[in-house]
Amino acid sequence: MHQPVLLQETIENLITDPHGIYVDCTLGGAGHLGCLLASLAGDAMVVGIDKDADIIEQTRTTIQAPNVKLVKSDFRFLTVILDNLAIKQVDGIMLDLGVSSFQLDIAERGFSFHEDAPLDMRMNREQALTAWEVINYWSIHDITRVLFEYGEEKHARSISNAIAINRRVKTIDTTLELANIIKDAVPARYRREKHPARKTFQALRIAVNEELEALRAVLPQAVEVLKPGGRLCVISFHSLEDRIIKQFLLAEARSCTCPPDFPVCICERRPALKLVSRKPIVPGDGEVASNPRARSAKLRVAEKI
Repeated sequence: MHQPVLLQETIENLITDPHGIYVDCTLGGAGHLGCLLASLAGDAMVVGIDKDADIIEQTRTTIQAPNVKLVKSDFRFLTVILDNLAIKQVDGIMLDLGVSSFQLDIAERGFSFHEDAPLDMRMNREQALTAWEVINYWSIHDITRVLFEYGEEKHARSISNAIAINRRVKTIDTTLELANIIKDAVPARYRREKHPARKTFQALRIAVNEELEALRAVLPQAVEVLKPGGRLCVISFHSLEDRIIKQFLLAEARSCTCPPDFPVCICERRPALKLVSRKPIVPGDGEVASNPRARSAKLRVAEKI
């Protein structure tokens, strides 16, 4: 069952004008979208974006409102999407990054290491690249890099070597095949902690869907299309995502980029954003207890100057 993370915190920080235009860049189970609609006036507009056709169709059946525009696309094309809708500026933009519960809970999508399914992991099932292709045809060097960089997996080399050995015998076709290979490749102590396949599956999902590249692409576009006083709210679940968001927001909130030894400012740079909260907003103990998937969530909020 879908439980939106940091729901009230996100909506309360996002809305600055109940009659405005808002963009939900990651529909997922539409939990945030539903709460956003309930908090806005009837003349407001909400644009919902997702690159997963199944999510778009699911949202159409659960939310039927004349002031909602649903768009099947990748949020990295935010300005193009809004141009196509003849929207120049918006009052708020939110992103809830990572895989949605809707996708995770459907075994055949291949995101879970608990259920046996084809190695897929595509959020957009129309794209060509799948986790199967990565595991069976990418070089061991590239697989190691993905596991280390995107999964922060300390046993990346051992896992990659085990993948290399097994795929010489036959292709690795399913999620449980891969999970068992990972389990056998890591030390016994590591197997007794969290599931040893967790970081590998996360890394593969990020690589298959180019999630970090899309995040880097959308952030400057969000600043561009926000009205002065408009808010950007981003929920992340991964340290790499949060680092990208934090560094971007800090850079956009800086007023001077001159070297620190310059006696006076000559760049005359003006900040584009102000941070609403310097530290990320995190779920309370109650939310984590009722929804363990929320435990690593961080919400960062900035306002267009």
